Amino acid sequence: MTTNDHNGSVLDTEIGALKGGSANLPQYAGKSVLIVNVASKCGLTPQYTGLERLQERYAEQGFTVLGVPCNQFLGQEPGTAEEIAEFCSATYGVSFPLTEKVEVNGEGRHALYERLVGFADTEGHSGDIRWNFEKFLIGRDGQVVARFSPQTEPEAAEVVAAIEGQLG
Repeated sequence: MTTNDHNGSVLDTEIGALKGGSANLPQYAGKSVLIVNVASKCGLTPQYTGLERLQERYAEQGFTVLGVPCNQFLGQEPGTAEEIAEFCSATYGVSFPLTEKVEVNGEGRHALYERLVGFADTEGHSGDIRWNFEKFLIGRDGQVVARFSPQTEPEAAEVVAAIEGQLG
């Protein structure tokens, strides 16, 4: 196996769940997953609303949002696992799964993001995550099919079209 192995599913990567234990990504095999690095104290935090609406709209069709808390952008996710869970639930009614808090850039970049950052968005950006709420759509085959900038709203036409293209 080479270090540039694109045959394995992104969902084979091990990552912890926010409340402990494994997030068990292989359970999403055959589904489409929108992976988003999230933060509770960011100007883009209201995107949680749109992410939750996507979850509610498409969950029964084999889709899930997966939130990945990260504190690398101006310390905008400083909370403990319990604080993050409470904030997401109480403030935005989040029902989609959240992973443990990880680093998405730099030497400590989590293996999940090692698998994601090589994929370019429609503007050609690949590499480091630019800010909170950067979005990666994983297809039913476990491969990255789309990348969206942090500023792209979760319910933007291009995001919805990409999701629906994976559900058909």
